[in-house]
Amino acid sequence: MLWTIVIILLILWLLGAFGGRVFSGFPKTGNWVHVLIVIVVILVLLNLLGLI
Repeated sequence: MLWTIVIILLILWLLGAFGGRVFSGFPKTGNWVHVLIVIVVILVLLNLLGLI
């Protein structure tokens, strides 16, 4: 379940980071891109440490 959430957040981050360049009509996300990647990194670290 955790890896599913991580993959979804990573895909959303990639869309936010590169979506404006690939799809011209894609909305600009601003700082949300960075928030998503921080959440993904924290979840992966917690999982690797065995806390989740």
